[in-house]
Amino acid sequence: MTIAPNTPTLAATPAAAEAAVADVTALLPSREALLDRLTEGRTSPAAATLMVIGLLRRDDGWPTAQSTLTQVTTLLAGSLRGDDWLGKSGPGEFAVVLAGPATAAETAAARLVSAVPGLGIPGLTAAAGIAPLTPGAGAAEVLRRALVSLTAARRAGAGTVIVHRESD
Repeated sequence: MTIAPNTPTLAATPAAAEAAVADVTALLPSREALLDRLTEGRTSPAAATLMVIGLLRRDDGWPTAQSTLTQVTTLLAGSLRGDDWLGKSGPGEFAVVLAGPATAAETAAARLVSAVPGLGIPGLTAAAGIAPLTPGAGAAEVLRRALVSLTAARRAGAGTVIVHRESD
């Protein structure tokens, strides 16, 4: 089942089509589509993990420039496997649903957040929060866990990856 088609409806004018393609972030599935995908992933017998990558900017300006978001989207999309799912979690946040356990997602997250400074955008870095999809947690709870982990990772600093762990 397709969650969010990646085929935008383009206006008849070439300028509108060019603008839509230039904004690749508009092609990413939304937060609602992410919740739908997480619901599907919880019912699958295979392990899956949610990774949320958040951008960090030294200038604290708001909002993040569209050209920056486009470059990061292109980097992430080109760095993921074919069965991984990329969407938006919020402004300056990208959600990735990966097949496999949290340990594999942690390795992938470390690789992705270390690649962001390589884009050459002054002051731009990233951090990531990870939460495994578990049968006992709903989609909203899995997203909450990943975002709490992302918040902790952002506080720790650039390049940090934090995995949500259940307390015993």
